Amino acid sequence: MTETIGGQLQRTALYDTHVALGGRMVPFAGWEMPVEYSGLSEEHRAVRTRAGVFDVSHMGEVEIAGADALVAVQHVSCNDASRLHVGQTQYSGLMTPEGTFVDDLLVYRLAEDHFLLVVNAANRAKDVKWIRAAIDPSLDAAVVDASARYALIAVQGPEAAGVVQTLTAVPLDEVKYYWFTTGEVAGVRALISRTGYTGEDGFELYVPPASAAAVWRAVLDAGRGVDLVPAGLGARDTLRLEAAMRLYGNDIDETTTVLEADLGWIVGWKKAAFTGRDALAAQKAAGVERILIGFELVDKGIARHGHDVYIDGRPAGVVTSGTRTPFLEKAIGLAYVPAGESEPGRDLTIVIRGRRAAGRVVPLPFYKRARS
Repeated sequence: MTETIGGQLQRTALYDTHVALGGRMVPFAGWEMPVEYSGLSEEHRAVRTRAGVFDVSHMGEVEIAGADALVAVQHVSCNDASRLHVGQTQYSGLMTPEGTFVDDLLVYRLAEDHFLLVVNAANRAKDVKWIRAAIDPSLDAAVVDASARYALIAVQGPEAAGVVQTLTAVPLDEVKYYWFTTGEVAGVRALISRTGYTGEDGFELYVPPASAAAVWRAVLDAGRGVDLVPAGLGARDTLRLEAAMRLYGNDIDETTTVLEADLGWIVGWKKAAFTGRDALAAQKAAGVERILIGFELVDKGIARHGHDVYIDGRPAGVVTSGTRTPFLEKAIGLAYVPAGESEPGRDLTIVIRGRRAAGRVVPLPFYKRARS
């Protein structure tokens, strides 16, 4: 699945395919990845109105299996994995003892005693080391970095399900959001997951790396009738920001807690224990001092990561993510501000290249797709 470039950058199984399609390749999280093909704005709008296909094979996959696999997953992740049925997925986090993020992740229950954890590319080695160290060695729970077994292709957008359905006999309308199944896609055995990082409906297809190019080509061919486009990481980032999905390294990291990130819903408060639980329970009881909010600019300009935020003339926080989105056509962003000044409608100021631009706090998410 990977190839080392100069001892540093790695390439997914689709690298040559991206180059042949004219993808603009850039370094990202230790990988050489396509940031765009036809242009970020066009790709973003295509996913919102039609469909796009992404290569996200740089993500890491960690499998935990054994009689005590659930016990292990419960300990290292903050959500309650015992609530997962086989074939179900949940969003969760790996926590430090302080309740801050080692990483955010998806947890798949492949079988009663077998889980798949999908982690961020830049954190894979750190996460594997952390998970292994955190699990009691007396437990019957093997931890395997299985990333080399998977290529990951995401088909996203309102037409995505129809496109994928032409390539498989699996009845996709029976696969609910955040559930998955297995079957053949374009003649290739796949794990078919109704998940994504765009705010749209769609599927993420886990396939063998050797078959990734064939599945990618089949998706492009099947999507011609709805004008599906290949999309890069640039559009993936603007899409996830519109949907207010947090980005590790920007919006969440080892300095931010689950509650500060306004993600308390991913905490399994009723389970007995997990790493970080005591710190989070204490913070929940006391109340957070700062919280992540969404804002939009009233003045012209684009807020970016690291720009200072002021409220009533006083320093209040820092922008964690920001852009002008191609679909909403607004300058939006996320920032941490004092919890007492986070209500929607609150005026704030962002310092952009030395110039102060007016903005206001708005409810999250910025964009929410219509449900049929």
